[in-house]
Amino acid sequence: MALLPWQTAVITRVTQETANTRRFFFEIKDSGPFVFRPGQFVTLDLPIHDKQSKRMRSYSVASWPDGSNTFELVIVLMEGGAGTTYLFKEGKPGMEIPFRGPLGHFCLPDTLERDICMICTGTGIAPFRSQVQYIRHAQVPCRDIHIIFGTRKIGDILYRSELEQLSRDMPCLHYHVALSRETPESWNGHIGYVHDIYEKVCENGQKDMDFYLCGWKNMVDEARNRLKDMGYDKERIHLELYG
Repeated sequence: MALLPWQTAVITRVTQETANTRRFFFEIKDSGPFVFRPGQFVTLDLPIHDKQSKRMRSYSVASWPDGSNTFELVIVLMEGGAGTTYLFKEGKPGMEIPFRGPLGHFCLPDTLERDICMICTGTGIAPFRSQVQYIRHAQVPCRDIHIIFGTRKIGDILYRSELEQLSRDMPCLHYHVALSRETPESWNGHIGYVHDIYEKVCENGQKDMDFYLCGWKNMVDEARNRLKDMGYDKERIHLELYG
């Protein structure tokens, strides 16, 4: 299969989402609608190295297909990371960046015949935000969907108000947040990690469910092993690793 051609995306807007996370909005030059499946990613070619293979950085698309030639990325500043350091320092409206995409297969099936559990940490929320917004806007029939998001502090929750509102608008959507560095005095939700939440969701013996895991490798590895120990077939467990 031939590689997709490189195109040019222009940064149109940058907003601060949390203390170390920003949302980057792009418009594709000389392009019709950006056609992609929610859950896919794009690869940026950033001027951070002489060799192209060391310049490329991939990020899940956080927006959803809406018929436009735009897309959104949510990016966390990685300590010592050449790519994110460049984007946070130099990424301003008007900047042009070569990119290739859409790429990847971390997508939901066309027909949602089973319950879905989306387990993520940090910017691993990006593909799931894309998917649930697409389900809502395209009015895709679905069963129960659980988004289980883990991070450290209240101020680190990505897309919080949007997903809380979405869960009110979509009876099938259940939004869970696990914070590992808060206390009962500051947070009345779950204190701890994502694993406690999906184990509770599944404690009634629910087997007709697909799992999608996205985030830091340690979380994804542990969740995959726990789900297998709980009796779920590996074919029901889908992975996307960050970091």
